Formats: sequence, structure tokens, C-alpha cells
Amino acid sequence: MSRLCVVCGGSKGIGRAVSRLLAEKGFRVAVLSRNQDAARATVTSLKGVDHLAFSCDVSQEQEVQKTFENIQKTCGNISYLVNAAGINKDSLLLRARPEDMVSVLHTNLLGSMLTSRAALRSMLRARGGAIVNIGSVVGLKGNSGQCVYSASKAGLEGFTRSLAKEVASRNIRVNLLAPGFIHTDMTAGLSEEEGARSIPLGRLGEPEEVAQAVLFLLLSPYVTGQVLAVDGGLQLAM
Repeated sequence: MSRLCVVCGGSKGIGRAVSRLLAEKGFRVAVLSRNQDAARATVTSLKGVDHLAFSCDVSQEQEVQKTFENIQKTCGNISYLVNAAGINKDSLLLRARPEDMVSVLHTNLLGSMLTSRAALRSMLRARGGAIVNIGSVVGLKGNSGQCVYSASKAGLEGFTRSLAKEVASRNIRVNLLAPGFIHTDMTAGLSEEEGARSIPLGRLGEPEEVAQAVLFLLLSPYVTGQVLAVDGGLQLAM
């Protein structure tokens, strides 16, 4: 049986690139998305067989619990988890609506907590596994107009480091990947020229380049509690 990895937010952007790379490397992939059709379309495009699609809003505790119980029954033990589900509703803090703040925090931060807790039950029984949370360079450095988004991603750093300490004795590793400007829906409003000016490597990154870093963290047996920026050197300019 192939190693099973659950990819939350696995139907688009970075999550879809991760799903495709893992399938190419022989993993069995469970793609989670709020959009069932998008999840199924992604699974259809994956190399290999036995990949599965699930509809799940990671911000909803009962949905997460039921989905992961279903994955366990259908696919068996979960060895790996990638938390790539995320949203942004950027605005200056003074203009931010409370309901948007709650939505961003629930999806980006609470969602990763809920899915990690659900996946850990399987990993603890197996005494092994790995979790990669997808943060953002904005969570490390901050950015004007992104207070709420930045806070949600900064919270992931503290969560990742703390959880890594909690589960290390069971041979479970937890790391954070912090992408910079990547060609996804979230950066659709950013021109290539505008992005290139602020990035030392002179271009936006590709989802597939982030996926390579995710694979590294999933398979590195002596790396845990770490933050890896995949940003073309953007932090150096911030």
C-alpha cells in the first residue's frame, strides 16, 4: 500500500501542485477541498490510481472530524498531512470587517489545528508521520494591508513549533513552509514586473517549486519544528 498523504486545499494552487508531485512519487493522495468537483478533477489528473477526493471545509470542526474518519475507514492510516488550505481578504485593519477577520483566522489557522489534530490520531497509533503547514513570508515579516492574513500565518509558526515539541517523542515531525510571491490565484492581481522588482531572484515562484520543498520536509527524517522560506530571497528585501 502506498504511503497516504492528506492534502488540504489540494485542488488548486500550491495544494494541487503538491498533490501532483506526491502522486508522481508514489504516494497515495487524499485531496480535500470545499469544492467537491474541483477535488475530483484534481484526482482525475493525478498519476497512478487509488487517489481519493473529499469535500471538507477545514474551518468546521465536525466536517473535519467526519472527513478524517471517512479517510481512515476508506484508505487506512494517514502517514502525512499537508495543510495548504488558505484564504485572504486583504484590507487595511481600519477597514477590515470582523466577519472577514474571523473567516481568515478560522480557515488559515484554526483549520490547520483541526486537521492536524484529526490526522495525529492515526500517526500516533503508527508512531510516525509528518505534517507540513503552508504559511507565508508575510507571516514572518508582515505587510501593510495584510494584518489579518499575516496574523493567521504568523500564528501557524507558533503552532508548528509547539506541536513539533509535543509529538517528537512519537517520531512525528511538524514543519512550516513559508512561500513568497507564487503564481496562484492569491497573486493574480500582482503583475510579473511588479513582483520581480521586489524579489532578488527577479521573478515570481511556481507552485511546483513550492511542492518540491514540501516533499523535502515530508521525507526528511531529522527535520522538525523548522520554518523554510521559499521566496526567491524576498525576505532579504522586506
